[in-house]
Amino acid sequence: MKSTRHTPSVTSLPEAPQDEAKRRVRHYAITMGIRTACFILMAVVQPIGWWTFVFAAGAIFLPYIAVVAANAGADSTPTTVESPVLELEGDAPETAAEETPKVITIHESGRPTPSRDDAS
Repeated sequence: MKSTRHTPSVTSLPEAPQDEAKRRVRHYAITMGIRTACFILMAVVQPIGWWTFVFAAGAIFLPYIAVVAANAGADSTPTTVESPVLELEGDAPETAAEETPKVITIHESGRPTPSRDDAS
């Protein structure tokens, strides 16, 4: 019975913590920039109309959305990292069972060398 083994892929690893932090800070900064623009447009655009309320809603609710999105890191995203321990378990390859190991025997001959204790 031959088992199929899947080698773990580097692309299946989660995002590096530094890269994830940079991405989250960038996303937060962009969202807060949009919020600032909404706040300015809410105050500047005249006459007051329905768009003023849209800008007000953006200025009010975008901070909450930005914080929730920034705090939802990779721990909320499922990953499919393969465990190397599972890859090591299983049947040995069939070729290894058929080969007989080679044994090397060393026979020493000659006069033994004196040790330090014998020289004193």
